[in-house]
This record gives sequence, structure tokens and C-alpha cells, in this order.
Amino acid sequence: MRIFVAGATGAVGQHLVPLLTAAGHQVTGTTRSEAKAATLRAQGATPAIVDGLDREGVRTAVKAAKPDVVIHQMTALASISMNSFRNMDRAFAGTNELRTKGTDYLLEAASDANVSRFIAQSYIGWNAERTGSMVKTEEDPTDRHPPATAAESLAAIEHVDSAVPAHGGIVLRYGSFYGPGASDLMLTAVRKRRVPVVGSGAGVWSFIEVTDAAAATVAAVTKGDPGVYNIVDDDPAPVSVWLPYLAECLDAKPPMHAPAWLGRIAAGELAVIQMTQARGASNAKARRELDWEPKYPSWRDGFRAWVKA
Repeated sequence: MRIFVAGATGAVGQHLVPLLTAAGHQVTGTTRSEAKAATLRAQGATPAIVDGLDREGVRTAVKAAKPDVVIHQMTALASISMNSFRNMDRAFAGTNELRTKGTDYLLEAASDANVSRFIAQSYIGWNAERTGSMVKTEEDPTDRHPPATAAESLAAIEHVDSAVPAHGGIVLRYGSFYGPGASDLMLTAVRKRRVPVVGSGAGVWSFIEVTDAAAATVAAVTKGDPGVYNIVDDDPAPVSVWLPYLAECLDAKPPMHAPAWLGRIAAGELAVIQMTQARGASNAKARRELDWEPKYPSWRDGFRAWVKA
């Protein structure tokens, strides 16, 4: 098949493109960087230099590629730091625009080109409703009362989650990334004991190793009905469990502990929510309907491989 990957050199795209070309697909991958075009060529893809917020540029690129499938992997996360959660809307402004305008431009271009399948990246984690079960399915609502500093980011995620299925597409809600090509900021911070267990540490996280995310995306090219799918591992876990384990993998000292009030002053309300109230996610639907299973069913094995690499 002919596949158009928007955001082909990002955290997932850099692993996704080689998997697609190895499977025999003809891939056109977008990048904003002429320098990264060479990487795409080396992976067997045809590069398209285009900004995802350039409506006409996107339409022209999709039309030229004549794809059967469009995959939306565009984000602007390269400049994200450990302080980003203090004001997520400011830090994620570029990504939020790609999740709103960028998604709409791609959907429009795909419709004009009579594309038969559309797949988009989304996220599940801090944005899940913070009541009831500690592990959420795709049927559960998102947070109705996000911190003011994350309201625009939540709205941008919800836009993807609603607009894409409304056009007959598939949304892959990835959990928290780790692994090759993902940010190593967390590893550095944990080594230096800059990430404490805040409050109870009862907030539950669902992780996904980045090559597992890419493999799930390949599965969605040919499987799955329109709708939303959680792409996470099998092992949602509270911060009080996974954070000390990551420190152990790094041969670092155990994380310090901080009361919630101090965490709120130091890192902001959203960081405290993630540490104390966050919900994990179930991957049962993706396993069943995409016929996918993670190479790393648990972050326990995945973290060790990440640190070793």
C-alpha cells in the first residue's frame, strides 16, 4: 500500500517508517527539515518537506503521494523539559496546534485524495477522569476538571479523539513513552534524584515502549474498526512502585519523598495530579481488535532494556 506518514522523523515515526518499508509498503514521510530528508531516504521512504500547519502544503503533499493510508504522528515535543508540566498549555502550544489545525488539515487533504484509512496519534494518561476505577477503558470519559494550565492541552487531545473517528478514522492513544529515541530527560532526572515520589505516589501510569507503539501503528494499517484504542502495556502501576524501580535499574539512590503541598509549589498542580490521582489504561481492545501485543508487556522488562541501551 501507499502510506503517507506525517511526522515521520518523530519519536514514533523514526521507528514506524522502517517497519512499514520492511513490510513492502510505499512510504512518503513528512519532515520540516531538509537534513532529516536524507534519513527518510535511507529508510526507503520518499521525503516530503512540509510544515503540518501549512494547509496548502499539506494538501499538495498528500495529493502528490496518492496514499491509501494517512498516518498522523505530528507533534512539537523536541523542546519539552521536566518543567513543562507547570504550564502544559504553554509548553505544548505547538503540539496542541498540530492536534487541532494540523489534524483538520490532514483530514481535509485525505478526504480530497479519497484516502481509505486515516490513523492518528493521541495520548492517555493525566487526561483520564480521576474518579472511579484506577484503570480506564476507551469508554471512560476524560477529565472534566483539568488544571487551568492544561485545559487547552486536554481540548486538543479531545479534538483528535473525536474528529478522527467522525471521519471514519482510528485514534491510537499512546501511554507514556520510553525507549530508544524517546526523551532521556526522565533518566537523567531520576539519576540526580530530581523526581521525588509526591504525596501518596498512588497515581497510576500506563507506559508504552516506543517501538511497541510503532508496531501497534503498523497493525492499525490493516486491522481495527474506526474508533479509539489505548496503546499501552499490560502493567499499569502507581508512581510509588515504578519510580523506585527505575532508580534501581539506573543503580541510583531511591527517589526522595515530598508532601503534595511542596510538590504543588515546586512543579505545579498537574504534576501533583500525575503523582497522586492519575489513572492507568487498559489495552484489551487493542490486543483484541488490532491483533497486537507489546514486545514489552511490562515496563519492568522495558525499563531495564531502555537503561541498558
